[in-house]
Amino acid sequence: MGSIETPPTSEVTIPIIDVSGFLAGDAKATASAALELRNACENQGFLQVIGHSVPVYTQKKFLAAITAFFALPLEEKEKLSQSNSPCYRGYERVGGQKLDELDSDATPDQKEGFSVRPERPLGKFLAGPNQWPEEAVLPGFREAYMEYFWAVHSLSKSMFQLIALSLSLDRTYFDAFAADPDGICLCRAHHYNPTPPDAAGRTRGVGAHTDFGALTLLLQDTVGGLEVLHKRMGTWHAVPPVEGAYVCNIGDLMQCWTNNRYRSTMHRVISPLSQTDRYSCAFFNDGALDMMIEALPGCVPEGEKPAYEPLRVEKHIVERSSMSRSHA
Repeated sequence: MGSIETPPTSEVTIPIIDVSGFLAGDAKATASAALELRNACENQGFLQVIGHSVPVYTQKKFLAAITAFFALPLEEKEKLSQSNSPCYRGYERVGGQKLDELDSDATPDQKEGFSVRPERPLGKFLAGPNQWPEEAVLPGFREAYMEYFWAVHSLSKSMFQLIALSLSLDRTYFDAFAADPDGICLCRAHHYNPTPPDAAGRTRGVGAHTDFGALTLLLQDTVGGLEVLHKRMGTWHAVPPVEGAYVCNIGDLMQCWTNNRYRSTMHRVISPLSQTDRYSCAFFNDGALDMMIEALPGCVPEGEKPAYEPLRVEKHIVERSSMSRSHA
């Protein structure tokens, strides 16, 4: 295992934004939340969202369901292996991905996962059926997972509206992109094994990377381990867990869309020294496959050209997804 350099520091505070007023339609609170989000995306690129629309009981039921799934015997989980799915749904063994973009010698990511997308017929890229454990093996798992999926999907659409307002665009500017019925949405649950104090070193749960797409909403438990790279200082900083909150960050597509005004941020998960298993779930709303990403109004200074050529969402996601799997 490669060494984990640059221990995280606590000098940088990850903003915590309360979106309850925005979701309730309060004009003053909406303006304040949009400004806070703009400042976060132009500076650190990460924030935490509280006062959101996902019920606590939905989160807890979901976390209990994935805890039970990952506790199943390996042979039971492997029945749902992604290798059985033409659309990359289902169980992902430890080492199934390698996302580190800073260290070519890094080991594959030391986590296991379970991925779900909307149920679709096979056809378009990543469209298809999910894989599920039998009801007799894990009662209520599918119900809890999809209840959670659609609750966070709804929140993601609201967050796109707040992003639009933060860029002085019409609130509905991203609606067609974020709510496309054939869009690229992924809900991936993760499990990280404990790292005991006598371990040779902390493990690279997820290597340093930027997210591929447009918007990520991450639910993490209380164990910790998520770290972000401060752009100007070049130092790693912990993202302290806030119970029930969503860590929100933009990805490379939104960086292109905003012509580098909002930048995707390098982040990683380094398993802390702990006797406790860590669970998290990342929800990615990467939008409509056929969308052409071009610089947004107001994001190109007068007299300058956009930093990026027009980019089709599907082409970008295909290329980045293939890279993460080919190195695992």
